[in-house]
Amino acid sequence: MKIIIAGAGAVGTHLAKLLSRERHDITVMDENRERMGDLSSNFDLLTICDSPMSIQGLKDAEVGKADLFIGVTPDEAHNMTCCMLASKLGARKTVARVDNYEYTLEENKSFFRSVGIDSIIYPEMLAGREIISNIKRSWVRQWIDIHDGELIMVGVKLRETAQILNKPLRDLFDPATPCHVVAVKREEDTIIPHGNDCLHLGDIAFFMTTPEYVNYIRDITGKDKYPDVKTIFFMGGSSTAVHALWNMPDYMHAKVFEPNPKRCERLNELLAGQSNVLVINGDGTDPNLLMDEGIHKAEAFAALTESSEQNILACLSARRLGIKKTVAMVENSDYIKVAENLDIGFIINKKTFAASHIYQMMLKADITTMKNLLVANADVAEFQVNPGARIASKPVMDLHLPSTVTLGGLVRDGKGLLINGRTQIQPGDTVVAFCLENEVKHLEKYFH
Repeated sequence: MKIIIAGAGAVGTHLAKLLSRERHDITVMDENRERMGDLSSNFDLLTICDSPMSIQGLKDAEVGKADLFIGVTPDEAHNMTCCMLASKLGARKTVARVDNYEYTLEENKSFFRSVGIDSIIYPEMLAGREIISNIKRSWVRQWIDIHDGELIMVGVKLRETAQILNKPLRDLFDPATPCHVVAVKREEDTIIPHGNDCLHLGDIAFFMTTPEYVNYIRDITGKDKYPDVKTIFFMGGSSTAVHALWNMPDYMHAKVFEPNPKRCERLNELLAGQSNVLVINGDGTDPNLLMDEGIHKAEAFAALTESSEQNILACLSARRLGIKKTVAMVENSDYIKVAENLDIGFIINKKTFAASHIYQMMLKADITTMKNLLVANADVAEFQVNPGARIASKPVMDLHLPSTVTLGGLVRDGKGLLINGRTQIQPGDTVVAFCLENEVKHLEKYFH
């Protein structure tokens, strides 16, 4: 596949590195040569120092042959313009990164397609929604609603109180058990587990279940004493924080600590009408201020400034003050492993969200949703099963799926069901697959 990435900033560079591993024909365009650095020497891709809004530059990049054109410069107007030009010059699909919520609305999708923009990515909005989805429950590391909540994926850090340690999974979970372990993060390794594998102290185990059995997982992992989140402290009034607050349910209350007075004024404008949010002009790293504002009454703390280091340190400070659920926005990929090792609860990375969305577009099979399990170096994807698909030809145990893949559940006639070896998948089902990072492509042939 020929892919052109316009913009060699943080998102563009991350995408280029990710996609180049897949042996695609990648071209990165940016008029600033320094931003592209040594991409072309360290990765199998081509760099062009030219403006992606230059018609001649786009022609030099052979945009007419591009299967996918991605506009991820820092300027949303530039992204939209270069996508429109690329489309008119023959690119098959285009994706534009934007900073305007209005552009993401469903009623505007047909308009953007009519002018040559096939898909809109707003990473801050996606990240804000994900934060609230995961922060609601203090006992989980990651929570994903699948197919409108018919299936639930729960990631849990296993402590001494877990009842399921050091026993083979085949002895813990039989076909009648209302959950499956679909992935395990153990120190630096990610495991797609099988029957002989055991769960160990300190693992992050990812379970698939249906809504009525979530509390079963909470019990067997020893998390029944963790409180539900009703009060959150936010450090930083970033765009990501605003989108998280917009998605916060009414029963939750938040205090936002922002040191910039002008930004505080803007936050009050953006959050007008949300009586459950209080904006405070102050430093969210000041423990005295946090204690004065009642951090001992909060169940969660989210550090969402633009500084990865500051966010990590703030979460560590919050944990020392008694907060069990912490969220850190870590945009510097080098710090993600640091944050994991320091036991930061949930790590948010906007580049990963953008990459997952774009990677989904590249796959041939009909994938409705794809998300990355950031701390586990694994992906979860929803596949639609079409008539004649290989996956529907025989029971799952006879499909000989790769060892790096497991099927967690399916949705049939609007109802979530778990999958075991005897399950016969049917056309029309939505199947949820888990696999090691970047291995989704190996599943495509099963769903054609």
